[in-house]
Amino acid sequence: MAFSKLMTIFLYSFTLAFLIQTSFGADPLFHFCSNSGNFTANSPYESNLKTLINSLIYKTPSTGFGNGSSSLVQNQNQQTYGLALCRGDVSPSECKTCVSEATKEIQSRCPYNKGGIIWYDYCLFKYSDTDFFGKIAKTNRFYMWNLNNVSDPSTFNYKTKDLLSQLAQKASMNPKLYATGEVKLEESKKLYGLTQCTRDLSSADCKNCLDAAINELRNCCDGKEGGRVVGGSCNFRYEIYPYLLKSN
Repeated sequence: MAFSKLMTIFLYSFTLAFLIQTSFGADPLFHFCSNSGNFTANSPYESNLKTLINSLIYKTPSTGFGNGSSSLVQNQNQQTYGLALCRGDVSPSECKTCVSEATKEIQSRCPYNKGGIIWYDYCLFKYSDTDFFGKIAKTNRFYMWNLNNVSDPSTFNYKTKDLLSQLAQKASMNPKLYATGEVKLEESKKLYGLTQCTRDLSSADCKNCLDAAINELRNCCDGKEGGRVVGGSCNFRYEIYPYLLKSN
């Protein structure tokens, strides 16, 4: 995707209010619109995009992932490529609702753009006029973090990176390219982590993508009680409270 290469940093506090706000129908976490070009209404590209979206809404919920391309309307440079991914703990019905919402919202926010990507708490959706399957998206990464600081940043940062690195390895070996885990902290507290990649990536590329994201940990969330680094091909999240809908 020919998006801007400017790294975007997004600040949001992970509070209970935030968790409620990210329920379906609420605003997405973030989005980008492609600068690769535009299409016109009722054009072959629009027809192909609509066909692709309908296909992904149908096939993604059963496994939590779907990708594909559409060129039903044959015309030079009119083929569309798309991908949808739901968080690994999300049910098929919740996945379908999220993907449906995401496809509608990105078209509203990026009208007539030939590419776009949008993230919700439960899913992401991206599309483009170029084939991006199997390639690590190295741009358009953004950060989110908890506003609260931990009492011992050095120790906490070490434990966080260690947990996420273990989960990166675990995710890369999982057919769903998804892993969760937890580690004990002081005073009976726990640290909860999640890593996930889009399933068009190979196991090795998933690991590489997550390792690069985890290396952003200090820039993103140094000494913060929770945080995320989110990109178009992989993401991680950690918190000091349980946030998954069900265990992995």
